[in-house]
Amino acid sequence: MLRDENNPKGPAVRLDVKVVPGARRDEIAGVLGERLKIRVAAPPEDGRANKAVCALIAKALGIRASEVTVIAGPASPEKTLRIAGKRAQDIRAALGL
Repeated sequence: MLRDENNPKGPAVRLDVKVVPGARRDEIAGVLGERLKIRVAAPPEDGRANKAVCALIAKALGIRASEVTVIAGPASPEKTLRIAGKRAQDIRAALGL
């Protein structure tokens, strides 16, 4: 689910998520298998759900939304996010994993 990334520009983490767009509210729903399940109210159109996922994770970690990017699966419910400036242990603690 969480993997530290070797990056000469600084720490970064890859996070595997399962996204449920069109939910009643934005929330981190917990762990589902090897992924973090995230519900967002935004529809899966024009990248709105992806932006909502990045914003939700950024808010939970206390970082800017621009530091969270979708690097795999932009059109799929199963995505991989890249979170800049954090280490896996920091993210586990912040998200209660």
